[in-house]
Formats: sequence, C-alpha cells, structure tokens
Amino acid sequence: MPEVRITIGGREFDVACQDGEDHFLRTAAQMLDTEAQSLVGQLGRMPEARMLLMAGLLLADRTAAMEDQVRTTEERAQAAEAALAELQANPPRVEVPVIPQSVVDTLAEIAARAEALAERVEEKAGVREEVGGA
Repeated sequence: MPEVRITIGGREFDVACQDGEDHFLRTAAQMLDTEAQSLVGQLGRMPEARMLLMAGLLLADRTAAMEDQVRTTEERAQAAEAALAELQANPPRVEVPVIPQSVVDTLAEIAARAEALAERVEEKAGVREEVGGA
C-alpha cells in the first residue's frame, strides 16, 4: 500500500492509498487544497482541523449542487427518451401530396386542350370523308 505525501492549505500530510489509486488521491487532495488555499487567503491562518473541515464542507456543497444538476439532467434525459419512444411507437401521420396541385391543374388544362384539338381533327376528318366518299 503506497503512501503519498499531499499538501493541503500549506500543510503536508502522508496518506496511504490502494495500489493504482494514488492519482485519484492526488486529484482529490488538489481539489481540497484549492478550497483550503481560498479559506487561508480569506480568513488567514486557522487550526488544521477547522481548515480541513471548512474546505471539506465547501467541496461537499459544490458536490451536492453538481449532484442536483446531474439528477435534473437525468430526469430531462428520461423524459426525452420517453417522448422519443412515444413518437417511435405512434409516429405522427404526415401526408405530402406527391404531385403538387399546380401541376395537376396544368395537366388537366393540357388534357382539355388535347381533347378539343382531337374533336376538331375528327370533325375535319369526318367532313373530308363525306366529301371524298360522296
């Protein structure tokens, strides 16, 4: 079990930790030291136990706030997942016309003209047959 020397609030401590966890210990000690340095800067020198207590409380407060944010974020994520599941189970029906109405109207107009032309052609062809056949 390795022993790590850490500094918190300008004071050194020897702390034992599990193999491979010294990095986490150093990171946690750095966070605690940051809070302790802030306290020492604001309040001046204070007893070791009080400095550690206050720095720990400040970190605990910050951690509690982050846990609240995580909880809120998780609740929002769950609500979004539920909404997505609902949409996937019952997708909204959206109807999009394949052919725009303006194209349908134009084609109807062209068809009407073509029929009119066909009638004229048939009329003229019928007149010629009568003239030619008589």
